Amino acid sequence: MALKEEAKNVDLYNITLAFVLRTKVHGLKYVFAPDKSRARRLFWLLAIFICLGLLFTWSWNRVLYLLSYPVVTKIYMVWAHNMTFPAITLCNQNLFRVSSLTKADLYYSGYWMDIMHLNHSVNKQSVAMLKHSRHRERMMQLLDFSDYNLPAHYEPNTTEMISRLGHQLEDMLLECRFRGENCTYKNFTTIYTRYGKCYTFNSGLDGNPLLTTLKGGTGNGLEIMLDIQQDEYLPVWGDTDETSYEAGIKVQIHSQDEPPFIDQLGFGVAPGFQTFVSCQQQLLQYLPPPWGDCRSTPMDSEYFSTYSITACRIDCETRYLLENCNCRMVHMPGTSTVCTPEQYKDCADPALDFLVEKDNDYCVCETPCNMTRYGKELSMVKIPSKASAKYLAKKFNKTEQYIGDNILVLDIFFEALNYEKIEQKKAYEVAGLLGDIGGQMGLFIGASVLTILEIFDYLYEVCCLSMTVFSALIYSGLQTCFCLGLSQINQLNWITQLTIIHLE
Repeated sequence: MALKEEAKNVDLYNITLAFVLRTKVHGLKYVFAPDKSRARRLFWLLAIFICLGLLFTWSWNRVLYLLSYPVVTKIYMVWAHNMTFPAITLCNQNLFRVSSLTKADLYYSGYWMDIMHLNHSVNKQSVAMLKHSRHRERMMQLLDFSDYNLPAHYEPNTTEMISRLGHQLEDMLLECRFRGENCTYKNFTTIYTRYGKCYTFNSGLDGNPLLTTLKGGTGNGLEIMLDIQQDEYLPVWGDTDETSYEAGIKVQIHSQDEPPFIDQLGFGVAPGFQTFVSCQQQLLQYLPPPWGDCRSTPMDSEYFSTYSITACRIDCETRYLLENCNCRMVHMPGTSTVCTPEQYKDCADPALDFLVEKDNDYCVCETPCNMTRYGKELSMVKIPSKASAKYLAKKFNKTEQYIGDNILVLDIFFEALNYEKIEQKKAYEVAGLLGDIGGQMGLFIGASVLTILEIFDYLYEVCCLSMTVFSALIYSGLQTCFCLGLSQINQLNWITQLTIIHLE
């Protein structure tokens, strides 16, 4: 056994010596060099440990950096031969037209408008405010229910009422051009928002192809002239969610893949001005977790197929109202029951206001990993000029005062035929980690991948030597046991024979 153990030590020494002499790890051969003094060998050993410590420290730092999932943001411009024109949604700031109101409308929605009580009696405080309104006589006639009999089988329909009482685009749209060619109200799609009845240009719905533009600048986009019809605005007699203090329209520029959210994302356009809106399309690409916080999974909704922040918000608000009011607003998707005017007043409006302003936990909408938005720059000039006031008044058969108070021009176009691409990319990956560690290995110990293979080869030889010695030990042990067993058997046979002779 001692001879075998000594032979094993000699073989291990030879293998280790051969590895030290051929390895590319700088300094290792000086540690085991027999011709070097002990002090020099200790110096080289200390140097190797210091370099290994620095190597592991920097390598661990790189590993931690990789596990932090860093990102970089890349911004660049992309030029195109043509670009899809965005969807343009516009709404009049006024919800109901006074001239279209009927007694039945006021009877069922007067409580919603805060001009009547819930028992259908007139709110005298609100009526007192009508003395300064040009619509006072008409409103007083409509509010006189002394001899009024409701139509037989009349059922209030909030959707029909908002559609009928809202401003009609065929009356508001005076002129329309896209890329210099005439367009009409038929090029717009009716859509409902919290502002009531609104209209979207280039929505892509109903099988209509998306419009494109070939140039940037004014004259290569949408130019419309609108009459906001201030004379039709509902008199203000109190503060409600439907009360509007502004005159003009609300506009939102968005992609066709997302619904309008104009009450929060739209911008205002005032009468008496021509408003120029220079747009630039921006394509944003974010990374999903763990690098970023965007959402890459499809939208789990029965109302929308494409995920967007606005679609998520509208879907969430719809579910919230169905849970709390058992109805939905006119602009909300689905086939559930539409809220009545009383439900709007008592439940839907307060619940939605609370959700938008205070409840930040119910509707948590993540940013989509791919989204399109439009940057805007607005500028305005006064219209009409003194030179054109009389012409416009004659052209539209209105007074100059009416033209100044009601007419606006909106010109929306691309600034240039390019778009900005903002893209998140991984700042550090496994390939970078391996490159950094390899560089640190070369700097501190002069090692490479082949050096690591040399170490594995050395460990393999050591393992083979250990296995050989272990096998020899097992074989020797088995042989010894076998010899001892034979000896015991022979001894047992001899004792048995002596016993038999003794018995005889």
